Amino acid sequence: MSGKKSLRVMVAGGGSWGTALAHVLACGGHEVLLWARDAAVVEAVNARHENPRYLPGRVLHEGLRAPGDTTLFAERELMLLAVPCQQMREFLGRVRTHFAPGLVLVNASKGIELVSRLRMSSLMRELLPPLAYNYVMLSGPSFAAEVLDGQPTAVVLACEEEALGAHLRQAFSTPVFRCYSSTDVCGVELGGAVKNVMAIAAGLCDGLGLGHNSRGALITRGLAEISRLGVALGARPGTFMGLSGLGDLVLSCTGDLSRNRRVGLALAGGGELEEIVRNLGSTAEGVQTTFAVHSLGREYGVETPITDAVHSILQGSRTPRQAIRELMLRNLREE
Repeated sequence: MSGKKSLRVMVAGGGSWGTALAHVLACGGHEVLLWARDAAVVEAVNARHENPRYLPGRVLHEGLRAPGDTTLFAERELMLLAVPCQQMREFLGRVRTHFAPGLVLVNASKGIELVSRLRMSSLMRELLPPLAYNYVMLSGPSFAAEVLDGQPTAVVLACEEEALGAHLRQAFSTPVFRCYSSTDVCGVELGGAVKNVMAIAAGLCDGLGLGHNSRGALITRGLAEISRLGVALGARPGTFMGLSGLGDLVLSCTGDLSRNRRVGLALAGGGELEEIVRNLGSTAEGVQTTFAVHSLGREYGVETPITDAVHSILQGSRTPRQAIRELMLRNLREE
């Protein structure tokens, strides 16, 4: 893969994010197929160039097609994964025999597997043959609807191979979708995953009417918490000041389109977690990631007070107001 050439791309995952990325890549001149489990989504993409379930009223690139057959995966040189993290193991187990040797796997799902506490790069190392694929993580402040609307967006592509990252940032970029590259896969994955936990916390604060001061404090201390955990797991500190750290954190904690923030808002309003998640209509990765990050903090001896507070609310051992009161009464210390 070298130079600016058309790529044969399969996007796996017919939700809002997979659909938006498939549209962007098609606009960039690539030959893109969008695989979706939902037959109604497949029919709508092929017949009407839209995804009415997840992105109603928005027109998709006319060259985008949606096959229902996973055997077509074998014909693609790049696979973009937009499958929810908690479903990734099952999905890869079903389709990995169709992957062509040397496939580039670009993961766009931000989360940590609950059962194993694995980042997606580690999960794929466990499930896929060594040297059979190249792993890339796509992350950054990006709401699917705004990407599809052509609003200027910047993301980061993390890949251990610097040359591959440099090539993909060029191949993925369009006049309204700008890509940077990084070699810190661990940092970019953790920044994208743990910010979802902080977004739930931000929604809780906003839902309780705690004001802008509280939100500013939450974002700042949330960034410190993400950085502490990331460095303990091997990430570079500077990564968390970039698009997959501070950028995505601010967007998810303040934007009305953030699914995880909406979970926090609903919890603050007295909603039941199971019903809130069911009514969202799409995945809020932060719910399961909260439990995984809580466990990782204990395992690595890292203080994660905001995660712990969200964890206590999600499992029902604290009310939102009780959890926030306890955060404010923690021992005082230097910043």
